[in-house]
Amino acid sequence: MKRRSLLIYGATGLAAAGAGGLIAWRRQGGGGDPAVRLMFDQTMAAPDGTPASMATWRGKVMVVNFWATWCPPCVDEMPDLDRLQTQFGTRAQIVGIGIDSAKNINEFTKKVPVSYPLLVAGVTGSELSRELGNTTGGLPFTVLIDANGRVIERISGRIKPEAILASVNAVTA
Repeated sequence: MKRRSLLIYGATGLAAAGAGGLIAWRRQGGGGDPAVRLMFDQTMAAPDGTPASMATWRGKVMVVNFWATWCPPCVDEMPDLDRLQTQFGTRAQIVGIGIDSAKNINEFTKKVPVSYPLLVAGVTGSELSRELGNTTGGLPFTVLIDANGRVIERISGRIKPEAILASVNAVTA
């Protein structure tokens, strides 16, 4: 009887430890979408050339916006994204990934400053956006990612700020 109880308690303890390990692994970015894990492995440059690791935002709710300086709808939605970042505070992070040259993005940020990070991906950003679900390769393209690294929403074309706010509120509630 004593041995059977020990086995039951031991098995229960191992199962609980395994579940706890799985939860910790997912929170650290081990779970989720493979394309999101690929994104978090990327290091891009800020417009000034400073390297920026996407892993900085692992475990956070993210709105990743692929854009270019030559794309009118991309530029048009930037003030909306800027307002959203202010509304999100620390609940979610917007990151703009520029499919453009560092020079163009750097000059653009002097004219149109935003409160969220802009990174330079150049042509390789197009491939990353495709990996994340941008089947047409069009811009702008926006992806909402939850804190567990799962893609919650993909938006081809201009965003609707109220829809993004509602989606972020739903995953951060």
